[in-house]
Amino acid sequence: MIESGSIAIVGAAESTDIGVVPNVSSTGLAIDAAANALADAGLRASDIDGFTCGYFPVADMSSQLGIYPSWADNTVVGGCSWMFQLRNAMAAINAGFCTTVLIVYGESGKSTRGLTNSYDGGRPGSIGNQFDAMYGGGQPAATFTLPVLRYQQTYGLSDEDLAVGAVSQRAWAADVPRATLRELTTVEEVLSSPMVAWPIRRAMCCLVSDAGGALVVTSADRAKDMPQNPVYILGSGGALEGGLMSPAGVRDPLKPEFIRTSGNAAFSSAGITHADVDHLMIYDAFIHTPIFGLEGLGFVDYGEGGAFIADGHTAPGGSMPMNTSGGGMSYAHTGAYGMLCMLESIRQVRGDAANQVPDVTTSLCHGWGGFWSACSTFVFSNEQP
Repeated sequence: MIESGSIAIVGAAESTDIGVVPNVSSTGLAIDAAANALADAGLRASDIDGFTCGYFPVADMSSQLGIYPSWADNTVVGGCSWMFQLRNAMAAINAGFCTTVLIVYGESGKSTRGLTNSYDGGRPGSIGNQFDAMYGGGQPAATFTLPVLRYQQTYGLSDEDLAVGAVSQRAWAADVPRATLRELTTVEEVLSSPMVAWPIRRAMCCLVSDAGGALVVTSADRAKDMPQNPVYILGSGGALEGGLMSPAGVRDPLKPEFIRTSGNAAFSSAGITHADVDHLMIYDAFIHTPIFGLEGLGFVDYGEGGAFIADGHTAPGGSMPMNTSGGGMSYAHTGAYGMLCMLESIRQVRGDAANQVPDVTTSLCHGWGGFWSACSTFVFSNEQP
């Protein structure tokens, strides 16, 4: 059992440039972010004895950084892979396998888009390649429209109310200099953008960006000697289901159990209630995923998440600040957003976010992987229990 607050983030950074960075590869973005995170933590490569990186061969990436770890991980479950890796790093530090872990991510999602015509539905013999791809399953917009369409039919959420999510997140992004889209928008503009896959319009989809990010993680005891004020990990959770297209599938598309499982684990291990959360980051690959996150995590009842956002509760000045960087729809989204999602939570807790919410002590961050086949939840705080 990992004691709440016994592990801390001591370095956190993005790549120097994000958005459209055509002159830097995915590897270059990852290395740049790693160097920035190490500088943020006041550490050198030689201080790192644990390493994770996700989409890259772990030995290749660590050696390029001059890191020769005694513990390594390369868990990949989609966009929240780096959240799973953070949980694994916590366990490794707690077990004494290593003392300080660097978690690295980089993806040239925008600049390399269209260079190949390949479709990655999974390994040969996987469910994705055998059964989903031939019917269009696995194409992001087409697959992710399925639960929101049922949600609208079941709970009566209008297209106009659904569109408010994009308007709210653009309002946050307007004050974030690094955000890709900063011009305020309206419900009418969102609904007049081209249809991608009914009922999802282009303005309801995440961006496609180039970016990197990295975290440095260590024990809370060691963190006290670091230059940055530590961000304590109070609790975490994670869970898997079969995904939207799998024969096993998500057991209940409107009430996905894997979200509730992950959230309950995070709240339980953190020893907090929903009232203790000052700030939310919920991975917004598409406009409706924060709705399902709010409900699955227990902030509102099932069927109430859409109205909660439409009523302005998550917008600037609302009761529950959410996706304050602008999120994947307005800030940046490389193809896997989990690292960037965590970084905004960490900035808010450290008090150095571009659009800082007043008096943030605790932030909850929730991310997705695959087509609703994985999720992970973290509770970050600037106070140790």
